[in-house]
Amino acid sequence: MSDSSNGGLTRRDVLKAAGGLAAVSALAGVNIPHVHAAESNTIQLALIGCGGRGTGAVEDALQTKAGPVKLVAMADVFDDKLKGCHGHLAKRFEKQIDVPDDRKFIGFDGYKKAIDCLKPGDVAIFTTPPAFRWVHFGYAIDKGVNVFMEKPVTVDGPSTRRMLKLAEDSEKKKLKVGVGLMCRHSAARTELHKRIKDGELGEIMLLRAYRMQGPVGTCFTGPMPKGQNELLYQIKNFHSFLWASGGCFSDFFIHNIDECCWMKDAWPVSAKATGGRQYRGNNVDQNFDHYAVEYTFADGAKLELRGQNISNTWSEFASYAHGTKGAALISDGGHHPAYCRIYKGQNIGSRRDTNNVVWAFGRAEPDPYQTEWDDLIEAIRKDKPYNEVKRGAEASLVTAMGRMAAHTGQLVTRDIILEQGQEFAPDVDKLTLDSDAPLKADAEGKYPVPEPGKKGLREY
Repeated sequence: MSDSSNGGLTRRDVLKAAGGLAAVSALAGVNIPHVHAAESNTIQLALIGCGGRGTGAVEDALQTKAGPVKLVAMADVFDDKLKGCHGHLAKRFEKQIDVPDDRKFIGFDGYKKAIDCLKPGDVAIFTTPPAFRWVHFGYAIDKGVNVFMEKPVTVDGPSTRRMLKLAEDSEKKKLKVGVGLMCRHSAARTELHKRIKDGELGEIMLLRAYRMQGPVGTCFTGPMPKGQNELLYQIKNFHSFLWASGGCFSDFFIHNIDECCWMKDAWPVSAKATGGRQYRGNNVDQNFDHYAVEYTFADGAKLELRGQNISNTWSEFASYAHGTKGAALISDGGHHPAYCRIYKGQNIGSRRDTNNVVWAFGRAEPDPYQTEWDDLIEAIRKDKPYNEVKRGAEASLVTAMGRMAAHTGQLVTRDIILEQGQEFAPDVDKLTLDSDAPLKADAEGKYPVPEPGKKGLREY
């Protein structure tokens, strides 16, 4: 999903800068005939959500080496996003871009038209704000189309229940589905995970995750300009609104949470947390500036998360594991490269510090953004079982569980968020360009914000 001023930013560019605005996706269009690939073995792509993340996903898909791939349809709610994305991709991949004007769709039902351009075995790419994920995925399942969807795949407990059911439906149809938690495709992290499983760290007792940074994406947003459509304003600034994205917590912290849970081979059963807002100025978003979450696993082990979006403060972007025999650096400085290390004892230095290092990933790390697409395309061509939806839904749920604990001030368990958690946008599948936004501003142009201790299990 791209910055509003540059539809050509790639997902990788956006994440490296820890920013990027997104365009949601979805859309309307006209009926068109079914499109068939010129070559019988060509995998066709339909892109729903034409911002930087969508652009980057298509770039990675088109660079796979396992046979021909081409883009044949695109959809978004913002015409400028679609045009910018198409122009960038057509310039770089001229022979692999086959998207005439009658396969470009603008509006909230265009995702159907874009998916209708595909045949079984092709891939629909979902890179909209995550609120729309279950809507688009359900239609793809009905059409028997493979899917790549960005994380998070859900933003609250009720939508996670829905996504877990859809995961079962997609597995029954033997669809291949990738989820954009690309760290799971990191060669360095994969080797570290194997070593932890083999007992090199002993029993894991503590994991630590940090995403301490300045404001990113659209996590801080000023009042809506006069005359602007409120629904599209919220979609354009989706990190600011919990219904659209789960906020900066769900969209950005999920990677560190997921890689820690991977190393533990377990999902936390409960979360308690604190957080707060400072230096708000005229911003009207729903985010906290800082979060501190203690997750607890069934065996009593802990995952401590620190998240922050405040300028001119100490920054850290890393994850760590501590076991009874030693400690490990899971990642340092971002998603790629990971710089995985195992240390003797519990003192973990920076990735440049070799003291007490007993193992380090000793070669260049393949790009996991590319690897996740190579793995998906290979699974499609070789008809190998491949479905990451359940794992993606669990990672999204655990992330939302920590956010809910901070926003409500309550101890939140998996059962509580699934059964009693607030559903932010239950009618998201009914939205049109003329719809009211799921969240309405008050007379001063401000939106409800979390108030821990005041609203029970409601986040706002």
